[in-house]
Amino acid sequence: MTFTEMFKLPVTVDLRTAARVLGISSTAAYRLIHKGEFPCPVLRVGGRYRIPTSGLMHALGIEDRPVYSVDLETDAYTSEACF
Repeated sequence: MTFTEMFKLPVTVDLRTAARVLGISSTAAYRLIHKGEFPCPVLRVGGRYRIPTSGLMHALGIEDRPVYSVDLETDAYTSEACF
């Protein structure tokens, strides 16, 4: 998954998406959850697991979302991130 794709994720993701981001299989992700060793917070919603995107990004060492410059005259976002 690219940085651009990461920053477009919703507030929480399903376990398969989180596993894909971490570069592991869904089976490995389930094993880590059951052992209490998943690298970020896990929410149990009904019978499903949801992973907060902020925790997932933190586990990957991504602390902040990029800030995009805004053209105030046209109110249009540019595609270049400001660092």
